[in-house]
Order: sequence, then structure tokens, then C-alpha cells
Amino acid sequence: MTLATILALASAEAEHHGNVQAETFIFGLIAFIVFMALGLVTLSYRNVANRHSHKAEAYAKAHPVDQAQVGHGHH
Repeated sequence: MTLATILALASAEAEHHGNVQAETFIFGLIAFIVFMALGLVTLSYRNVANRHSHKAEAYAKAHPVDQAQVGHGHH
């Protein structure tokens, strides 16, 4: 027997006609759970700047900036 014949026979024996959607549902469920977890991580960073506004105000007072120099390099 050649390798091709063995592979053909093995694939013919392993072939079965079940409900493909039910067999692969777990992959969609895993992807859904991963995306929900990533969404929760993303949501946890919501409004972080306002939680530390006292630090931003203290930094702004300690580092005054001339408003004429602020921008994208335009004078």
C-alpha cells in the first residue's frame, strides 16, 4: 500500500455525516467568550482620566506652558 492509499482509506473511515453546526458550535462559543472578556478589559479603562484629575491639575500647575508654543509646531 502506498501512503496515498492509506490516507484515502483513513479519511473514508473517519468520514461521518453528523450535524456540523453542533460539532463546531464550541468554537463560536469560545470566540464569543474571548471577545466579551476583551470588551470588559476595554470597558475597565473608561473614564480613567477623570479618576485622576487631581494629578492632572497638579501637573498642570507644576509645568506651566506658554499657550503660544502649544500646537503642531506652528508659530
